[in-house]
Amino acid sequence: MNTAERFDLYLDHLSKGLGHADRHAGLRGYCTGLMLPLSRKSVEPMAARVDPMHASARHQALHHFVAKAEWSHEEMLRRVCQWVIPKMDCSQGGWWIIDDTGFPKKGRHSVGVARQYCGMLGKQDNCQVAVSISLASTQGSLPVAWQLYLPEDWAADAERRAKAGVPDEVRFATKTQIALERLRTLLAEGAPRHCVLADAGYGVDNAFRQALSDMGLLYAVGVTSAVVVWPPGVKPLPPEPYSGMGRPPVMPRRTPALQPMSVRALAMSLPSRAFQNVSWHEGTNETLSGRFAAVRVRHAGGNAGKARLRPEQWLLIEWPANDAEPSKYFLSTLPEETPINELVSVAHQRWRIERDYQDLKQDFGLGHYEGRGWRGFHHHAALSIAAYGFLMAERLVADKSVGSKKNFIARQVPALPENYIPRGSPARAAARGNLDHDTAPSTELSADRPTRPVSLLRPRKRKVTFVTQ
Repeated sequence: MNTAERFDLYLDHLSKGLGHADRHAGLRGYCTGLMLPLSRKSVEPMAARVDPMHASARHQALHHFVAKAEWSHEEMLRRVCQWVIPKMDCSQGGWWIIDDTGFPKKGRHSVGVARQYCGMLGKQDNCQVAVSISLASTQGSLPVAWQLYLPEDWAADAERRAKAGVPDEVRFATKTQIALERLRTLLAEGAPRHCVLADAGYGVDNAFRQALSDMGLLYAVGVTSAVVVWPPGVKPLPPEPYSGMGRPPVMPRRTPALQPMSVRALAMSLPSRAFQNVSWHEGTNETLSGRFAAVRVRHAGGNAGKARLRPEQWLLIEWPANDAEPSKYFLSTLPEETPINELVSVAHQRWRIERDYQDLKQDFGLGHYEGRGWRGFHHHAALSIAAYGFLMAERLVADKSVGSKKNFIARQVPALPENYIPRGSPARAAARGNLDHDTAPSTELSADRPTRPVSLLRPRKRKVTFVTQ
């Protein structure tokens, strides 16, 4: 079976979750458009490329499919998982990676737009932010849950909610609460209980870490330097004896000699022999390594250290040799016997979600949706992930084939009409300065490029080519 035939089977599998048969053409057209090397993957340029002789009608059909049709984006992601996840080999480890990503957006009426931190811009600005959960293995990763973060002012604005089609059941929730709810849903559906990875934006929240432990999940999450712990070998006195009135005391007692300390202060107090060089990944040009120390600590609650005594866990400290102080801190509930090289390897698996976002935004138009509504935002994201999922599955299968070579299977796609200028192209776009995150990636593959899904359908004259490896 060739790639084109597998793509047809994949779309047939996904289409079974759409409900009505008249939506199948929309699925095929939209996914095909997302896999083309267009500079802008919003509805109009995709419609013109997929069906140039009937661009206006196809534009309307695709717009209705993504923005109006009542199919479930959650069911779409579930079916993508059913196709891709069985091809992943988690025998050497599996991880849940929690993160969020931003999409610059102007105006007040696009759903969820507010002035907030946007990682894509590296600063506060008007944007939308979505929380995602990816399932990762040593071979790759795939987003399996996705939800827009709705800021408080949006959640409380009934008029804007109604215009954007925000479901009545959606209320304000923090990003950590969204992530935990999505994770609980995945586990209730039978998902495996892998270790959870997240950056300090999530890991610094003690309630988030406790919720993961309550779900029976291990974690390795980033924290800030201000997090307070009881250092190794230091254990506070038990709480005051219960007087018989009110709630029993739970806060450990401290003395001048028994005090918690910030993880930064603890790191600075460690002798140099506590640190060692550890490698965690074979990069393209060099092996990635760093200087680390790992000690057993107990979290001491908030910055004031006022909370009940917690079980011991790992504090992993990354301190580059030439820096004045540590650069990263992680708390982990991996077993006490876990060697430091494994701690480092697990903590640094989170980079995979950054590759997911990069590929989805650059190659699959994740941030190109131009609509304002809740449904369209989630539908477009699910379809971008679906297109990405097919190429991920192809790469996973190819990796298992010894001596597999790149193959090229052609599919007919009509050429663009002469002089057609899609909306959002540079010919019509406003000036954007030096910032352009939506430029189509180069189609040249370097000979020393690392193994990864080649996420483009490349047109050659009047044909489009699947590229897999």
